[in-house]
Amino acid sequence: MVGALSAGAGPKGLAAALAGVSDRVRVYAPGQTAGGRAPGDEVRHAATSGSTVTEDVDGGLVRLEPITVAGRTSVVEVFVPDGDLDGGEGDWWLLLGIALVLVAASVIVVDRLARGAVDSARGLVQAAMAVGGGDLGVRIQPSGPRELAEAGYAFNRMADRLVTSRTNEREMVADLSHRLRTPLTALRLDAEALDPDDTQIISLSPDEIDRRRGIRRIRQAIVTLEGEVNQLINTTRKAVAAQVAAAPETGVCDVSEVVRERMTFWSALAGDQNRSHRVVGAQMRIPVPVARAELAAALDAILGNVFRYTPQGTAFEVGISRRDGWIAVRVDDAGPGIPDPEKAMQRGQSNQGSTGLGLDIARRAAQSAGGSVSLDRAAMGGASVVMLFADPEATPKQASRFGLVGRLARERAGRPARSE
Repeated sequence: MVGALSAGAGPKGLAAALAGVSDRVRVYAPGQTAGGRAPGDEVRHAATSGSTVTEDVDGGLVRLEPITVAGRTSVVEVFVPDGDLDGGEGDWWLLLGIALVLVAASVIVVDRLARGAVDSARGLVQAAMAVGGGDLGVRIQPSGPRELAEAGYAFNRMADRLVTSRTNEREMVADLSHRLRTPLTALRLDAEALDPDDTQIISLSPDEIDRRRGIRRIRQAIVTLEGEVNQLINTTRKAVAAQVAAAPETGVCDVSEVVRERMTFWSALAGDQNRSHRVVGAQMRIPVPVARAELAAALDAILGNVFRYTPQGTAFEVGISRRDGWIAVRVDDAGPGIPDPEKAMQRGQSNQGSTGLGLDIARRAAQSAGGSVSLDRAAMGGASVVMLFADPEATPKQASRFGLVGRLARERAGRPARSE
């Protein structure tokens, strides 16, 4: 109706427009105030003021909309019954219900999010308290908001670094203990070269008796100190071995470099004991899937057995070979050998006064890299201990001790050992 009046429609046009709407719409021509539901005064007021007027009438409400065209003002009346006015209350209740549902859903979602964040924070606190109590094996599954998940990952990295740091400290203590063995062995050899400490069999002067008693005290002190060093090695090595068994350290190291480094250490003691020795096959880089500290501990254990269970002056050899997807580290000696190799491998410890780890350490190191440890008679006449490791740069074939190191052993059979 507003569009028809604004376009200047005549009586026929207005009649056509009215026919398209309900009987609730009434048009007041300019100057007309009667014929509708609204009071005449309100119609006149709407026409003169040019503003929309809303008025309550019997049965409902009317809205008066003035329309001015060419200086003449008509008024359009729209009637809204009370039933239609009250019918909107259902929509309001529907909207209110939707709002309540949305609020409840928001509360549930926020509660779930808050619960997840609280659980993540609680788990992080409990793990931190466990680490503070000495349990370095505790790890958490990062969860919750991004910040808490990042804190969880950082906590796990921190715990890993603590484990590595403690392992390195224990290895350093064990290595220092091994280094103490060299001067202790030299002192023991010097003490054994002194006169007997017997003061009862023959008649001696008071000065000679005091001197021999001093020798006895020196020897006893050396024995005590060696026992303390062995106990220190035993304690640190067992702790490291248990830790490696629970959470093995991963990594790859150069077996040639480790062999050269450890032989530099043991060569000092070998020189003191007049042992000829040599290293074969350690010129090139050969990676093995074993942590450096673990391989060094295994090699130290095997070489320590050579020095402990073979007489002074006994030659030994350390060799490295690489073939058919396997890497072999071999330690041979010219001593009396091992009477029962199978029993020695099953025992995994010594009953001859050593630190009690020896072959067990070497076996765990080899098994962690998918290999093994074997004992046999060496070409030098004594024991031969071979650690086999899977080659990380090749596909291993069927492991064969003699196929891998036998040829080198046969080639060495006719050659005398030399010192390095």
